[in-house]
Amino acid sequence: MEMKNLIINGKEYSVPNDMTILEACRTVGVYIPTLCWLKDVNEIGACRICVVEVKGARSLVASCVYPVADLRPGSEIFTNSPAVIEARKTTLELILSTHDKKCLSCVRSGNCELQTLCNEYGIENEGRFDGAVEAYDIDTSATHMIRNNNKCILCRRCSAVCSKIQSVAVIGANERGFKTHIGCAFEADLGDVACVSCGQCINVCPTGALTERDDTDKVFAALSDPSKHVIVQTAPSVRVGLGEEFGLPIGTIVTGKMVSALKRLGFDGVFDTNFTADLTIMEEATEFLDRYTKKENLPLITSCSPGWIKYCEHYHPDMIPNLSSCKSPQGMFGAVAKTYYAEKMGLDPKDIFVVSVMPCTAKKFEAERVDHSAVKGIPDIDVAITTRELARMIKKCGIMFNMLPDEEFDKPFGLGSGAGTIFGATGGVMEAALRTAAIKLLGVELPDVELKEVRGIEGIKEATYNLAGNEIKVAVASGLANAKALLDAVKSGEKRYDFIEIMACPGGCVNGGGQPIQPASVRNFVDLRAVRGAALYEDDRQLPVRLSHENEDVKAVYDEYFKEPGSHRAHEVLHTGYIARPKY
Repeated sequence: MEMKNLIINGKEYSVPNDMTILEACRTVGVYIPTLCWLKDVNEIGACRICVVEVKGARSLVASCVYPVADLRPGSEIFTNSPAVIEARKTTLELILSTHDKKCLSCVRSGNCELQTLCNEYGIENEGRFDGAVEAYDIDTSATHMIRNNNKCILCRRCSAVCSKIQSVAVIGANERGFKTHIGCAFEADLGDVACVSCGQCINVCPTGALTERDDTDKVFAALSDPSKHVIVQTAPSVRVGLGEEFGLPIGTIVTGKMVSALKRLGFDGVFDTNFTADLTIMEEATEFLDRYTKKENLPLITSCSPGWIKYCEHYHPDMIPNLSSCKSPQGMFGAVAKTYYAEKMGLDPKDIFVVSVMPCTAKKFEAERVDHSAVKGIPDIDVAITTRELARMIKKCGIMFNMLPDEEFDKPFGLGSGAGTIFGATGGVMEAALRTAAIKLLGVELPDVELKEVRGIEGIKEATYNLAGNEIKVAVASGLANAKALLDAVKSGEKRYDFIEIMACPGGCVNGGGQPIQPASVRNFVDLRAVRGAALYEDDRQLPVRLSHENEDVKAVYDEYFKEPGSHRAHEVLHTGYIARPKY
């Protein structure tokens, strides 16, 4: 690696020549604040918070886009000179002059990058640039999120992620000058465009301009209703994300404390979505082998990611026949709860209130799909909340999360298998399905249940497996721009696969739109996908059961209710269909 000697704040350092000034300074322990910069996504130097002084330069430079390669050896850089600090303070005052400063009631208070910087630089609420500003209506039209342009700072992180990472591009900068704002084409509401509800824009927003729709009041109301039997399920990625909301290191597994907290909130049953992830594998592996044998509607494409499903319905409706008809694990849990569980517990399905805790904002959209209901007129899922919303409930109720003892999930849907756990990481659904397809359905003994070829955070992964003489070509994509590239290759005939897993969020559910929000100072330098995903794989290794078909609770449900995977009853309860949706 080519290095270059620079003098940073009076000290000489050797730094990589292929970095920006901002990145180079970080390697030697010098932090430079940012608001607009997202590494490899939004490198536009727009907010000017990251300015530094380069001796000899005519003006301050934006360190996030200034290459070290353009500096002479021995160049002097000052990141905290009086001129730099004054420039940052002025920029913050200008941003605040058009900002809705209702911080006390903002869901991002305490985790707002603008608020943090204003505190660090001593910026007051009332500034010298304050004046009349244009007020925007709050957009509540989308199922999954709220958009409040009064809190937007025009960093453009959201539109960059929507366009470059998700290939959806339904939001962008409208108008010019003081009237510039982020919006949809022709000022349409977000609920009226082909947004896929992934929530990636929320995760990168530095302020409270974009937030998930908060449904915690609905959960509290149900818990207070004596006529309701309220049960909750938690997705695998929640257990490696929730701890971050309580100051624990990224990727800490908090399954036991999470269960303990949910029981203290008053749920009548606390269950593991891993159970229905295992159920999904039983159905999906069976469906795949049936299609593979008949050579019909291949490649089979997984259906566990509702953001991907909505994207497919909007942008690739011709691929709908290739989608697995299996409901997602969230949907399967709700369906089983209001059929098998209702019968087993002697409850009327209409009295069962199912809450899902998910790492994904698109689960809110999925929960409201009336075409997914197993019992006519009764939704499978009553409320879906995010990891962040659960954390707020725990804090509101005064539950001291870090002091809780570890407790276990309730029966009859206890702890799922390791195969269910890895659903949260990209490639996990594929790996879990192949584990069961090979062993249970094809009778092939795998040398290792860990299929590392489909692991990792790469956007597109490919592998070929020889199972019982059958050559099975598989692919995994995460992030919808990667999904688009993969599908285009399939449609053109450039690539041929038998089985494809697609996750809407880059890295899978561990990086879902409802996971704890980390500031750019962390997100730009720590791969959240890899750290959280590694925790799920470690959880898989520690669990006593690592194969979906060996889950005793799953076996019991089939013995007592569905009889076998792919049965008529299983199709009635656990499977669904999809519809083509317009883009506009």
